[in-house]
Amino acid sequence: MAKTTSFLSVLAAGAMALGAVALTPHQAEAADTYTLDKTHADVVFWVDHLGYSKTWGRFNAMDGTLVLDQDDPSQSAVAIVIQAATIDTNLKKRDAHLKSPDFLNVKEYPTITFNSTNVAPSGDKTATITGDFTLHGVTKSISFEATVNKVAPFAMDKSKEIVGISAETMIDRTDYGMNYGAGAIGTEMPIFLELEFIRDIEG
Repeated sequence: MAKTTSFLSVLAAGAMALGAVALTPHQAEAADTYTLDKTHADVVFWVDHLGYSKTWGRFNAMDGTLVLDQDDPSQSAVAIVIQAATIDTNLKKRDAHLKSPDFLNVKEYPTITFNSTNVAPSGDKTATITGDFTLHGVTKSISFEATVNKVAPFAMDKSKEIVGISAETMIDRTDYGMNYGAGAIGTEMPIFLELEFIRDIEG
């Protein structure tokens, strides 16, 4: 397989873990490591507000690593960790409540993580990515519908290669023990990710 762009290779990321990822000798030789570009990383969601409208929010700080083995995509790995206390719904009073034990309880559960366990490609640029999602101290398996938008050297700096990914899923916050206001405030939460991973390449 060519060492250049392979959408299917990126979509086959699995066995997610943040930071140092344990690699076999084959992986260590074949894999490329990308780091999340925090200036191009967005996690946004919305919740129904009493049926009147959607209240939108986002998280402002996260880290991530993508280890991509294009020769054997099944050996790839990716990791995302979100800082729960950076939740932002454009209203400080509401954000303070969301950080409290009624919702995220950020002092006890400071991070939100997703660890992929399986990828099922559905096209050249799309796949269903399933993994372990941990929120509010509860871990459940969820699936993201993902699209790889582009894998290429950065136009403004050819020494960098970027992988751009869009993904979305739906969770129910009550599945994670956040029951406050259920029946009035929405419990289903669509989540949307726009992520760029970057690595240095030989120029």
